[in-house]
Amino acid sequence: MSPRLYPWESPRPYNAWSELCRQRYGGRLQKLSINAGFSCPNRDGTVGTGGCTFCNNEGFSPAYCLPEKPIHAQIDEGLEFVRRRYPRANRFVAYFQPYSNTYASLQQLQKVYGQALGHPAVSGLVIGTRPDCVDEEKLDYLAALSQKYFIKVEYGVESCYDDTLKRICRGHNFADAALAIAMTSGRGLLTGIHMILGLPGESRERILAQAGLINGLAIDTIKFHQLQIVRDTPMAGEYARFPERFALFGLEEYVELMADLVERLRPGIAIDRFSGEIPPRLILGKRWGKVRADQVTEMIWQRLLERDTYQGCLYTA
Repeated sequence: MSPRLYPWESPRPYNAWSELCRQRYGGRLQKLSINAGFSCPNRDGTVGTGGCTFCNNEGFSPAYCLPEKPIHAQIDEGLEFVRRRYPRANRFVAYFQPYSNTYASLQQLQKVYGQALGHPAVSGLVIGTRPDCVDEEKLDYLAALSQKYFIKVEYGVESCYDDTLKRICRGHNFADAALAIAMTSGRGLLTGIHMILGLPGESRERILAQAGLINGLAIDTIKFHQLQIVRDTPMAGEYARFPERFALFGLEEYVELMADLVERLRPGIAIDRFSGEIPPRLILGKRWGKVRADQVTEMIWQRLLERDTYQGCLYTA
């Protein structure tokens, strides 16, 4: 018997970004992380100081990503690293990852992005940023680049609820995110978002209810991250004083939550990631041991198969 194919022409019961890349671009688009030394308006006093309460970029950036290193040197070291881990990878994109990577003048962005695109191994850019760090001029520039290169913009949305965004000192609201996404997608740019599941004050029911709001956004991809309490953050201090405010998910709980959420998620949204990885030495509270992100993905995949369900089966427009 041939495997069941879902609307995204894959045997997986969810719309996987990796599979979409294989179909659309001929294979994996391997990201090479870059730290270009950008700051954040939530740190320099423009909208706040101290950053979001959960943020410690040391937990998300590879060791070779140091802003004092030239961009080409970071790319070369990244290539060496990923070729050992993913020997079949043959197409690479520069991933501007730490902090807000559109938070600079257009002239500075042109210089930095141009350096990355000038590397012979790089065929495009993935740009991580905040909804309040883009404007018409910057997006027009990225849209022009997309005529020649792979360009994807990823926004940290984190939550659809303004009370949560205020509580974690995010410095923008959900309407800001929706507007930035509409401006980006409206120019034909690939648009993705990041969401954190389990933020303080968000029950399981509230998390699942976000699916309706996410479905209304003009996004192509989504990355989910389970809340992890990272050392040396304001949230770590809050957790130490008031652990009862936090309901961190165990692995099995998270798999069930993700299966429920995937069932409600619009089928056209490609899932780029189900969970995040942070070095164990930086994590406080509940840990999942040595389970890697790809193993979590497999568990969610299998749980959907066990339920005989799939992404969007409960979706209503």
